[in-house]
Amino acid sequence: MLSILRSLVQEVNSARDLQEALDIIVSRVQKAMGTEVCSVYLLDPATNRYILMATEGLYRKAVGQVSLGYSEGLIGLVGSREEPINLEDAPAHPRYRYFPETGEERFRSFLGVPIIHHRRVLGVLVVQQRESSRCFDEGEEAFLVTVSAQLAGVIAHSEATGAISGLSLTGEEARDVSFSGVPGAPGVAIGAGVVVYPSADLDVVPEKPTEDIEQELALFRSAVKAVREDIERVAKRLASQLRPEEQALFDVYLRMLGDDALPGEVANKVREGIWAQGALKQVVQQYIRHFEMMDDHYLQERAVDIRDLGRRLLSHLQEGEQTHVAYPERTVLVSEELTPAMLGEVPKGQLVGLVSVKGSSNSHVAILARAMGVPTVMGLVDIPVNQLDGKELIVDGFEGQIFASPSDDLRTFFQAICDEEDELVRGLEVLKDKPCETTDGHRVSLLVNTGLMTDVVRSLSHGAEGIGLYRTEVPFMIKDRFPSEQEQREYYREQLEAFAPNPVTMRTLDIGGDKSLTYFPIQEENPFLGWRGIRVTLDHPEIFLVQVRAMLKASEGLNNLQIMLPMISNISEVEESLHLIYRVYHEVREEGYDIHMPKVGVMVEIPAAVYQIRELADRVDFLSVGSNDLTQYLLAVDRNNPRVAQLYHSYHPAVLQALVRVAQDAHVVGKPVGICGELAGDPGGALLLMAMGYDSLSMNAASLPKVKSVIRSVSREWAVQLLEDVLLLDSPHVIKSCVDLALRNAGFGRYLRPGRSGAVAYAEQAAS
Repeated sequence: MLSILRSLVQEVNSARDLQEALDIIVSRVQKAMGTEVCSVYLLDPATNRYILMATEGLYRKAVGQVSLGYSEGLIGLVGSREEPINLEDAPAHPRYRYFPETGEERFRSFLGVPIIHHRRVLGVLVVQQRESSRCFDEGEEAFLVTVSAQLAGVIAHSEATGAISGLSLTGEEARDVSFSGVPGAPGVAIGAGVVVYPSADLDVVPEKPTEDIEQELALFRSAVKAVREDIERVAKRLASQLRPEEQALFDVYLRMLGDDALPGEVANKVREGIWAQGALKQVVQQYIRHFEMMDDHYLQERAVDIRDLGRRLLSHLQEGEQTHVAYPERTVLVSEELTPAMLGEVPKGQLVGLVSVKGSSNSHVAILARAMGVPTVMGLVDIPVNQLDGKELIVDGFEGQIFASPSDDLRTFFQAICDEEDELVRGLEVLKDKPCETTDGHRVSLLVNTGLMTDVVRSLSHGAEGIGLYRTEVPFMIKDRFPSEQEQREYYREQLEAFAPNPVTMRTLDIGGDKSLTYFPIQEENPFLGWRGIRVTLDHPEIFLVQVRAMLKASEGLNNLQIMLPMISNISEVEESLHLIYRVYHEVREEGYDIHMPKVGVMVEIPAAVYQIRELADRVDFLSVGSNDLTQYLLAVDRNNPRVAQLYHSYHPAVLQALVRVAQDAHVVGKPVGICGELAGDPGGALLLMAMGYDSLSMNAASLPKVKSVIRSVSREWAVQLLEDVLLLDSPHVIKSCVDLALRNAGFGRYLRPGRSGAVAYAEQAAS
């Protein structure tokens, strides 16, 4: 069964559209299980009805014509119960619904399993048999459940592809197609999608026709000739080092490049009107599928050779392709994996939004996007990238959502958010030079998180009182090697000078987890629980010492440097780090630099540190909570993983209680405590943190004016009462609703961003 399942998944994965995928499923499952009927019913989101989309065994004319209500018939029962239903005599069941046009009156045994993807029921997979005496056994039921689970993602992707193309399951026009990901940079953007592709990746080559068949054939022949020459050159160079049987592998490649082999099939598809890259993709994937389905292990491995050959040909095709990407006035850049270089290709002033299938909110591109103020969504699952080119897109960077082919109502809704944001930012400019102080005189320092010089410019214009977190890994990420001491010193001096005499807190190099350096790769099965942060730099003191030396020298004459240690989990890490910092301090002083010993603090972002606050505070000058990491470690949720991101919640009771404990314990021993992370930049979260007693809040520059406006408009007594109320609640969603309601009642409803549900509800209401 395993080999059958693998072959089935491979075939379905290579289907060109949803209908072809469904036809393959019903045909192969019927054959594998030896049943008389196999059918797929999909739930149409537009009508909330199950539609017969493919069948093997029922009358084909019923496909697309038969539909059932959400809870109607046995199909509706399987979907609503979200579990298999196995019956010997289906017509005797009270929920049985008979459709004459299907011809199913002949079949009595029934087994239906739900098709579920990310908790959403997509449809029902059904097998039927004529004999009433036959009851599908446990093995058959388990196989069908396995098939359903394996194919759910493929069906979801194909369904989305059709929807973005503009058609629903019923063939009607589809609008407001939405996808959920991870917020990369806040804001809302409306523009036209421009899809950019990494080079030599067959999987992302789009399907498109060609009007100049001869030109495409010429390009392909040139690519074949170039690859043949490459292989012959390599074979000749290695001839003296290889045995005859190893040398024969090059002959295999050359035979595959013969006119009657792969090139001939590609040329035939080009003559059918497909551009060369698309034709190559189709042929190579067909070859790979056939080889991988073979039982012989040696032949299975030849799929690797085919894939490699395909990449080589594609690389040459792309070199010969003289295409100019046209960027519209309002460009939303879309890619499987965005790179900084891709951003740089868009003409200045035309980039309004970013969408990346891969990546996280901590990736280099996300950091750049926040610095540039470009709304960004990352980590999108099951999104058919190829279909987004040229489509009108709405990027909701607040909620991590995108909408394709929006209706007029939805576009109007989000345009109002854009206009409101612009107006709000202009209205808050008057607060730039005013202190962040409550109505009853409680003062809180508002700091910013930075990584690039562009962050600094925006931060100063928004009235930041210093830097609460300077991500020193950013200068490391934008280079192809470790930056020298002098290069680091120049980066750090820019930041220190820009904010002098206000404090600049520099976090020592924090790589690992989802932050990697191309020239210092860390490959681990569980990177978030592995070698990252202070663990890396203490294991490599040569990196740590150079960085601290650059920081200290950069602070000469300014003396506003503070050093912060990331990912501290025990006291020995602090003591070892302090030993190295003091050593460098004395060395730099001996070199003649007139510097002061900077304050040193630790980040509280591992749960173990929450329970060692007093011991940590005895050894350092200040503490700063990294709320993003602390939240994901407390909840065991990777917030950059779209599959579980909905479980990540900064308002979780456990998170709030941990934050209260940290603030209380720090103040007992008389040490200042701040916080940096998303919660600090959320107006409601900032109020709770201020009530807990945090001395400083550090956030992205864009969030600072709103937070200052809210804190200046309430009393600390009011905020403390709100905190006491929410600490009695046990649901993060209820807590968030309670805080939002308090903000609305206080006149700050305009600061709360509507999510997807609000947008969809608005559009539906307007449409009705």
